[in-house]
Amino acid sequence: MAGAPGVGPGAGAGAGGGGAAAGLKTYFKTPEGRYKLQYEKTHSAVLHYSHGGKTVSQLTVAYLKEKPASQGSQPSTPSSSSGMRSAAARLLGTGNGSKALSFGGGNGANRAVAGSSRIGGGGLGTSTSLGGSQGATNYNGKGIYIVFNAADTLFISDLNSQEKDPLKSIHFSNSNPLCHAFDPEAKEGHDLIIGMGSGDVYSMSLRQQLQDPGRKPVAALHYNKGDKDVSPNGSRCTSVAWVPERESIFVVSHSDGNLYVYDKNKDGNTDCMFPAVKDQSQFMVAHAKSSKSNPVARWHICQGSINAISFSPDGAYLATVGRDGYLRVFDFSKEQLIFGGRSYYGALLCCTWSSDGKYLLTGGEDDLVQVWGMDDRKIVAWGEGHNSWVSGVAFDSYWSPPSSDGNGENVYRFGSVGQDTQLLLWDLALDEIVVPLRHPSSASPTFSSGSPSAHWDNACPPTGVLQPSPRMRDVPKLSPLVAHRVHADPLSGLVFTNESILTICREGLTKIWVRPDQSENNQQSNSSEFVLGPVSKDRAITSSNKASSSSFKKPSSVLVA
Repeated sequence: MAGAPGVGPGAGAGAGGGGAAAGLKTYFKTPEGRYKLQYEKTHSAVLHYSHGGKTVSQLTVAYLKEKPASQGSQPSTPSSSSGMRSAAARLLGTGNGSKALSFGGGNGANRAVAGSSRIGGGGLGTSTSLGGSQGATNYNGKGIYIVFNAADTLFISDLNSQEKDPLKSIHFSNSNPLCHAFDPEAKEGHDLIIGMGSGDVYSMSLRQQLQDPGRKPVAALHYNKGDKDVSPNGSRCTSVAWVPERESIFVVSHSDGNLYVYDKNKDGNTDCMFPAVKDQSQFMVAHAKSSKSNPVARWHICQGSINAISFSPDGAYLATVGRDGYLRVFDFSKEQLIFGGRSYYGALLCCTWSSDGKYLLTGGEDDLVQVWGMDDRKIVAWGEGHNSWVSGVAFDSYWSPPSSDGNGENVYRFGSVGQDTQLLLWDLALDEIVVPLRHPSSASPTFSSGSPSAHWDNACPPTGVLQPSPRMRDVPKLSPLVAHRVHADPLSGLVFTNESILTICREGLTKIWVRPDQSENNQQSNSSEFVLGPVSKDRAITSSNKASSSSFKKPSSVLVA
């Protein structure tokens, strides 16, 4: 599938070929219109699985802003330290490749970068393309990029370009990249963090990587958690995240149940020791003894792997899901467990927040999607529709519900992907959720008479308590709005943007599904017309400023495209 021809407008005879070859449709229908497969992104490099076998590709959409005119050529980070540079060089390898890269993209004009022409300190440079013309290689403008990993390489593609192959690949010689995150609000210095299979972490400037023609990381900082109490075989990175509203702070979760808090402005190779974890099942926070140490703190979350982490939009709360099947929500500043709840079966694999911070989504090995309410501190709904593990969930913060009937302001649109190769879209209509009722003379619930089920009899659980999963009949059930098989391989993630839905499979193939209102003019769109940045936390997804005048009622049956 990774080698299938490009799909989408402008692909010529290859249009639709990738999907048709695998028996996959290049569109799916929703009540608001048809989503069309615009094009695909993948890697063309020969992958090397020399560091622990195959890895699962993860997807990050990076909204790169205009470079400030006052910003210098080098980021204002500890990268100026010669010790840091030498440590990074030893771990990442030295030297840049000399292979010439030629590409065109929607984030700028066609450009050719020759490996023999090194970018200068000012971040600008020119090189001679194969045709002999001069092409500018500066990436000082704004743009939207796709970052994804496969085997021992990190790839960067131009989201607005129809080019299928990435415009940049970064090779890691000692370990495989497993997870990554981009900070669009980074004021200076490094904005991209990468977690490795070895447990190490790197930070770097995305713009600097784009400006350099080589295949090695440029001016990357290496962070070593330095915790000797942890077995190296069980400490691979599982998720990374920047802390919203906390400049320079990021966190990294590991497969041993530990989470580390870092400051990118501190040296990452200082010796740091934390006390031994005596009880693996208990939550414990330990702080570094020295103010110069990095990481600055270690949180022991659970016994077994932390599979995913996610911050609320304001950075106040941190959600984690793990192998033990529990969702945990913490007050990040107070370092306090607020509440937690368990899956119906098996591990939880993914989690995310709504843009207003009121709801959480989780998915996992029980093939279900669960919706959690922050006010109630419990499951408020669960959805059934996947035929295998749910590997990715996301709220669509750009979707606006119809508001002509006045009832659209309490509707949330979200999506989920799974190992069953399906993308499911769901509508969470809060006003239409029916709380199951308990009939006094029967064990089965009823929706017409009786009293509220036991799940809703209980008040908000006390702070710091992990709750067992409630009976499924006691919680409202959701059905998917759309179920569509989008890939031939199991899916690993999805991202919503203003113009499209992005899906990625485990092998690294990304598909861009353009929204109904964008399908007619997607060829006219360029980087200046794209919304650069995620939806502001001040804009809840329930706002109706973009709502259409028409309304629709969610059908009771699933639309299978």
